[in-house]
Amino acid sequence: QVQLTESGGGLVQTGGSLRLSCVASGGSIFYSSVVWFRQPPGMAREYVAAIGWDGSYTDYSDSVKGRFTISRDNAKSQETVYLQMNNLKPEDTAVYYCTYGSTSTDPRHYSYWGQGTQVTVSS
Repeated sequence: QVQLTESGGGLVQTGGSLRLSCVASGGSIFYSSVVWFRQPPGMAREYVAAIGWDGSYTDYSDSVKGRFTISRDNAKSQETVYLQMNNLKPEDTAVYYCTYGSTSTDPRHYSYWGQGTQVTVSS
């Protein structure tokens, strides 16, 4: 069973940047799409970005398009998907999760979720 571990979250000021990592273990995600979701406090989990297995396909929610970049490194011994987040805004505050197996924007289509990483953007 593949496990994904998110890291890289933290506290940052408005306009700042963070890079999140999603590292696979216990198996391979080489041929899997990977998707980032986020869950703001008291709100539902929402789609952020997706990447195809070879990186040629990427997609973003309107709220992060132009500010966030998803990428992956399948050559690493532990396959890793990144989410580079620039020009962060307070509304980006959320727990960020990665999952795999689809490019659906509906979180109900996924059965696996990691523990997430907290991103807090101060105004």
